[in-house]
Amino acid sequence: MSTLTAQEQDRLDPALVRLGAVLVLGAVLAQLDTTIVGVGMGAMADGLGTTVTTVQWVSTGYLLTVAFAAPLSGWLHKRYGGKRVWLGSVALFIAASALCGLAWSGPSLIAFRLLQGIGGGLMQPVGQALVARHAGPRRIGRLIGVITVPVSVAPILGPVVGGLIVQGAGWRWLFLVNVPVGLLALLLAARIVPADGAERDTAVRPDVLGLTLLPTGLAALVYGLAQPGTGGWDPVRAVALAAGCALLAGYAAHALRTTRTPLLDLRLFAGRGFTLAGINTFLLGAALYSSMMLLPLYFTQVRGMDPLHAGLLLAPQALGSAVITPLAGRLTDRHGPRNVVLAGIGLTVLGTVPFVLTGDPLPEALLIAALFLRGVGLGAVVPPNVAATYTSVDRSQAPAATSARTVLNRVGGSVGTAVLAVILQNALAGGGGAEPQTAYAHTFGWALAFGVLTLVPAALYPRRAPGRS
Repeated sequence: MSTLTAQEQDRLDPALVRLGAVLVLGAVLAQLDTTIVGVGMGAMADGLGTTVTTVQWVSTGYLLTVAFAAPLSGWLHKRYGGKRVWLGSVALFIAASALCGLAWSGPSLIAFRLLQGIGGGLMQPVGQALVARHAGPRRIGRLIGVITVPVSVAPILGPVVGGLIVQGAGWRWLFLVNVPVGLLALLLAARIVPADGAERDTAVRPDVLGLTLLPTGLAALVYGLAQPGTGGWDPVRAVALAAGCALLAGYAAHALRTTRTPLLDLRLFAGRGFTLAGINTFLLGAALYSSMMLLPLYFTQVRGMDPLHAGLLLAPQALGSAVITPLAGRLTDRHGPRNVVLAGIGLTVLGTVPFVLTGDPLPEALLIAALFLRGVGLGAVVPPNVAATYTSVDRSQAPAATSARTVLNRVGGSVGTAVLAVILQNALAGGGGAEPQTAYAHTFGWALAFGVLTLVPAALYPRRAPGRS
């Protein structure tokens, strides 16, 4: 009888799968919008009569506001309930997307993009927390393995989708495409997502000091790190970095002393499992988002491809992630996260090796195979890492854990992108200007080193999944 009960607890019933499928639509929209606009920067600048430097803030500003909004998700979830917050954030994202598509100038587009980032920064962590709450610890790994496929593939497919949209319909549809998908998600969620009930705590009050220190500190830090290198030290950047570090230090002191529920619960990091998952979340964000910057530039500047061709060459990486992610979730439930994460990192590192080589350009077929291997590696890492995040905390801590995970992932992406951008610029400018292939090989070498570094916390993951003997 107990064996049957365990099997029933492990089964992914259709209602739970439907819930995950609906909530994942919001996560896909938020993730896709982190990379889809990259190939349309030139078209936006031309269409709005502004410079690419100004329009670049369409991407940077979105990342900043996602990092700003994500820490609010845990408190909003507790105060108003997950379903209400998720529906509201999707509605905000849809409205801001429509405004972006109707923008009449560079500043107006950037302002609407910031508003869009608030919705995107809320709906993904709140949706993940809802999934974790309803799945429970025994099924979370397998369910995450299923629903993470589109979420992990979305930012990788961004350049491909963006290139197709810009070429076929124009840059405004990079934003307008979110409207019908978002409306579909709203209609389905209103019917399928369970109503908020006992999970709400209407007595919880906002942590005003935390709301001041943490989002502002994150925004300042990410702003400083996101600035492109200029070969000299920018005083504005220095002030932003110093202010960000000071504000975050102030928040840490406040969060560890407050008797209220903190905006971002640093006590979660007292647990070894959550700390290891957090470190790998940060490093995974750095690896994913920095590669989304580096790979299209490599194909256009070194291989001489147009943006659409460069975007299409990233499709094998997305395919690799889609193939392995469901399997990685099942393997995590059976065998624990350590072996799956180590294997995924190893494949990611191996798939990066061809881009480190100098000399004659490698055949395109070899690069396609390497990108597929990278995709398999990245896809294998995500489900066990997400599962490790949730299985290391109590179910009631799921919203706070999701908020922390989202912040670490986005800040990691900002740090990785900024560091590799500076390394690439220095390599191109050093010694009178290195050949592009040599400069990119040098930069990919640093990316390779970062991947190897990720093996250290992964090796400390538990051998077995929770609840398994």
